[in-house]
This record gives sequence, structure tokens and C-alpha cells, in this order.
Amino acid sequence: MVSVLLALAVAALAGCSFKDEEKIWEISGGIFGTTYNINVVLPEDEQRLQTLAKGIQNELEQVDAAMSTWKEDSELSRLNQKQDQSEWTPLSEPLFEVIQRGQEIAELTEGAFDVTIGPLVNLWGFGPEARPVEVPTESELAELLAVTGYQYLELDKAAQALRSTKPQYIDLSGIAKGYGADVVARYLDRKGVAAYLVEIGGEVRVNGRKPDGGAWRLAIEEPSEDARQVNKIVAMDRHSLATSGDYRNYYESDGQRYSHTIDPSTGQPISNRLASVTVIADDSMTADALATAFTVMGYERAMSLATRENIPAYFIVRGESGFDTYQTPAFSSYVVQ
Repeated sequence: MVSVLLALAVAALAGCSFKDEEKIWEISGGIFGTTYNINVVLPEDEQRLQTLAKGIQNELEQVDAAMSTWKEDSELSRLNQKQDQSEWTPLSEPLFEVIQRGQEIAELTEGAFDVTIGPLVNLWGFGPEARPVEVPTESELAELLAVTGYQYLELDKAAQALRSTKPQYIDLSGIAKGYGADVVARYLDRKGVAAYLVEIGGEVRVNGRKPDGGAWRLAIEEPSEDARQVNKIVAMDRHSLATSGDYRNYYESDGQRYSHTIDPSTGQPISNRLASVTVIADDSMTADALATAFTVMGYERAMSLATRENIPAYFIVRGESGFDTYQTPAFSSYVVQ
């Protein structure tokens, strides 16, 4: 169910309420097992806001129907269930677009991002399947590592189709939320909304400016499990921002902590010192996938790649006496506090 909160967040002229005055309105709801909050800058028009809310929910439900591994009848689930994946399978345009971008990020990060990691995610209990009673054995990991790998996927752009030399279980959880934010942004563009902030489960995309002329200010959270506090604030009037970290989604077994982020090269949850990484990119699915990949790579490798490729990135690293922070030169221009 979509909920529309018609609450004035920021007014262009304090104390005034002209009909055509642009204000910030919030549209919120749930999707992908998380929530979304979308701010749009528009004159007061309840009917238009209700229409936008229904349209946004519909757009996101279509993404979920294509890319969810939690829905047995989604397009992706049907693809994963195919007995013979060596045959070409035509894909919808959205699913093909996301898998193709995932493959590009995989190449860029030398496999740190890998959409075929689904069986390992499930093995460690972070997918649709139940959490394991015991931690996976080395032989179980080796068995899956032998058959997973982005290099086994083949895409035909002209036919918009996919095949694999080995059976795969594709998991798009590291990129689909970002794509969802992109889809909402495109929808708002089509509907003539010039200024907006889209946030889906922490993935953010913005465009335009607030009614007071200021850019959108986004807070990067301190990677603490106990309390939520701000580590850094950035300002943007376009682009996307995604943050990945291991401090929220994890479990413990026999005193050992297991992160939800799996390293495709080892099949095991990551265990590096990188607590959080934030990436800014033109689109949200790229920011989402890069943030995931950088988390897997760890600070040193990720910083080297991000600096070389001129990617705006901000790293929060666990030090001996707290957190240390680092940023690429490209990130600096966005920082306001």
C-alpha cells in the first residue's frame, strides 16, 4: 500500500502559502523488503501527488516482478530455475540492462562484483533460503566456487538474450535497489518533475534543487551498530549516492561474526577493515554495484581503483582507536561538512 504524506518540508517563502508556491512533498512506501522515501518539489496539488504515488509504486513493483529472488514467479527466478541455461534466453529490457551493467562492473572490479554469487549468498543464509544450522564447510564452498563466476555468462545485446556455460543462480541484490531508484527518477522526469530526491533502502538519486535554491544535503552515517550519527554530509543537485557496509546485516555463530557481503573469490563473508564505503555516480545502479564491489575489495584496492577511474568515493576504515576516513579527489567537491 502506498502512503502519501502531504507534509510541508521546506517552503520557498516562510509563512506564505500561495497556491503555485513550490514545496517539498514526500511520497513513501515499501518495496524489495525495504522502504522508499521520495521527495518531490511541486506546487500544492493533492491529485497530482496521488497519481505520482501510484505511478511510483507501479514502476517499482515491475522491477520487483523482474528481479526478485524472493518471488518464485519473478522473471529472474524463472531464469534461475531453467534446467538448460546453455540455450539463449530472451530477457526483458530492464533485466537485460541490469545484468549487462553488472557484467561491466564485474570486469572493472576484476570480479569483486559478481551477479552469479547467489548460491553462495544462499549457502551463508542471506538469501531466500533459511539460515544454515552450521557454517558452510570448505568442501561446500569449493563445490559452489567451481561453478559460479560472471565469466560463465554470455550476453547477446542485439537479441537481448543471455546464456551460461554452467548453470547459474543470478542474484541482483547488489544492484537492483539502485536500478529501482533510477526507474523512479526516469518516471519523475517523464512526468515533468524537475526537482526530486529518491531514496530506496539507502540508495539515493537526486535532481534539481530545493525550493530555497539549495542543493540536496545527504548524510553519510557513522558505521556504528549502537547509535545512528552523522559522519559526513555531502550536497548534490544531480547524480546518485550509495553506501555499503557490514555493520547492519550480519549474524554471529560460535562467537564469529559473518557479514552479508560475500567475496566471490573466496565464497566467504568479507573480513577486511573497511566498515563503510560511499560512492557517487551518474546513476544509482552503478553507485550501488560499485559500493558493493569496493566493500569486497577492501580499502587499499578500492581506493586505488576509484582514484585511477576518477570515481567519487568515501571510505570509513576501522583503525586501532576508532574510525579513519579517506576520500578520493573526485569526492572532495561534494563535501560540505
